[in-house]
Amino acid sequence: MAFYLKNPRNIINNLKSKVGLWSLMKQSHSTCCYSSCLNTIHLHRFLPLTTLPQFTNPESISHKKGHFPHFQRFQSTTTEKQIDSVPNDEHNQVLDFPGGKVVFSPEMRFLSESPSVYSQCYRVLDDAGQLISHSNFVPVSEEVAVKMYSNMVTLQTLDTIFYEAQRQGRISFYVTSIGEEAINIASAAALTSDDIVFPQYREPGVLLWRGFTLQEFANQCFGNKADYGKGRQMPIHYGSNKLNYFTVSSTIATQIPHAVGAAYSLKMDKKDACAVTYFGDGGTSEGDFHAAMNFAAVTESPVIFICRNNGWAISTPTSDQFRSDGIAVRGQAYGVRSIRVDGNDALAMYSAVRSARQMAVNEHRPILIEAVTYRVGHHSTSDDSTKYRPADEIEWWRMARDPVTRFRKWIEINGWWGSEAESQLRSSIRSQIAERAEKPPVNDLFTDVYDNIPSNLREQEKLLKETINRHPKDYPADVPI
Repeated sequence: MAFYLKNPRNIINNLKSKVGLWSLMKQSHSTCCYSSCLNTIHLHRFLPLTTLPQFTNPESISHKKGHFPHFQRFQSTTTEKQIDSVPNDEHNQVLDFPGGKVVFSPEMRFLSESPSVYSQCYRVLDDAGQLISHSNFVPVSEEVAVKMYSNMVTLQTLDTIFYEAQRQGRISFYVTSIGEEAINIASAAALTSDDIVFPQYREPGVLLWRGFTLQEFANQCFGNKADYGKGRQMPIHYGSNKLNYFTVSSTIATQIPHAVGAAYSLKMDKKDACAVTYFGDGGTSEGDFHAAMNFAAVTESPVIFICRNNGWAISTPTSDQFRSDGIAVRGQAYGVRSIRVDGNDALAMYSAVRSARQMAVNEHRPILIEAVTYRVGHHSTSDDSTKYRPADEIEWWRMARDPVTRFRKWIEINGWWGSEAESQLRSSIRSQIAERAEKPPVNDLFTDVYDNIPSNLREQEKLLKETINRHPKDYPADVPI
């Protein structure tokens, strides 16, 4: 469709002035201002975000809780001198581009593929459990510290019991958290019960902290009748609606964008809570991680990403996964505040997660935490990690860098723990687990999907029961038909 314009030149000139194009043709010499996105944190140094422009119209963006920034695409498009960085160079100018300020330079300079200085790793306790001088951390009461240690020991014992049960053929599969107890328990202690957790499969300690009993763990792993999944899931795929803990999914990284969506919902509902998702270093090689990071940054969703960088994605070392300086720097690339933490230091993990939660909820922003640790156990009971890494390396991490031992030394230094309490704790844990329990009936295989079970499923149920009756020795005798 064509239009006849009586005075096209006047119309075009007027349009240019409206959208700010004249300012591109007539170089403005106004001062370029920036607003810093990095709030000073007295506890640790989070990697800063990319510098954001200061909008010419203060009403065009709101930082109030629950409000979204409204960007007016052409309102502040101007060309300015970069006075701060190049005060005397007329060639260096800044374009207030719709996607952010762009600094022009006559010098051709490529961004380096690796940083000259590696990201610092925040820690509070040294390997001997001593406080590092001048360290900043969130204070922990005696009650919380003792509960943290007790839960770490319980998690260790739980892993030993179920790992042995799998080796004896009593359960089909298991995944341990050996070497990563501090990440589990300390992060859980720093959250609130209203925060929604999207786990991978190595975070049972979060459930343990929230009140999931040892018998509930056993019910899931052994497929007992009391299992909330009615025995349909493979072992270690825990879940609890009551405890705001989404059911574990085997597929890698799918929980990460789910957490961002839940966080966005919490923000829209003005809830005083955040979403938290856990994943390994291998998960960051999935597209879901990158999509979730960008989505969280753009929507300013209150979500905490906790990456367990334990050095291995099953048998693939991090050196074969990426060339970046770990995981934390990826957050900065997406505009997400990030920090690298010693994942074997429970006090550092607690402080980092506690501070991250405060920022996520109060400022409506995503936070990425890279917890540097080591997977002491095999990837799962289907894996033999000595085939791809030396046994002496595993043993060194087990003995010299054990997070449970390090935290015990600290609470003993404070006079909060002793050998008698240690003996009582360890002897009481095993008595809390009863493996033998009634199994769910065969009927439960066909329920909870359809309101009215269709005829094809009824036919399958009938055939299964007939097969069990004909070959009873091939099926568990303790499963009711």
